[in-house]
Amino acid sequence: MLGRVRADAARNLEAVLTTGARMLANDPAATISAIAAEAGVDRRTVYRRFASREELLAAIYESRLAAIEEAIEGARLREAPVAVALHRYVEGIIDVNRKWPVELHRMLAEDTVRHRRDRWVQEFDTFLARATDEGLLRSDLPAGWAGLVLPQLMLLAAEQLPQLSAAQAADTVVDTFLRGVGTV
Repeated sequence: MLGRVRADAARNLEAVLTTGARMLANDPAATISAIAAEAGVDRRTVYRRFASREELLAAIYESRLAAIEEAIEGARLREAPVAVALHRYVEGIIDVNRKWPVELHRMLAEDTVRHRRDRWVQEFDTFLARATDEGLLRSDLPAGWAGLVLPQLMLLAAEQLPQLSAAQAADTVVDTFLRGVGTV
């Protein structure tokens, strides 16, 4: 019975965090009571875990950060062939954007969050340089352009292509990123 309670508690926590992420992305003023109701748990359950709305928000952001780090690690940006790593990365980030739609911008004022984000940006910039060196990306574009375009494509795919799986959306994003939308 104890294992079942822990599994239920874990499911409830996951439901509160993912529901909170979705609701706060749509309405930054969403209350803990509204999040709890939408997640199908009693608000007291949420308050037992999180003393304040700020603690809940911090847990949601931490979950998003951890998911991004998992996606980056899973992509194997340094080891995998560039095209494979690119697709894995895009698929993982689309999945993160769908599950944890809250933006990190509000959290970037915190040093630890900003440093974590800076490490990812550096790792991805290194990957893009590798992709350019190996001829997958054009070298005549303005510095940093590919790194600005790709996140926007991933965000658009996550939001505007809900009918596609993350893998299918990644196919579309990678094709658009590498080939563009023109025929010339």
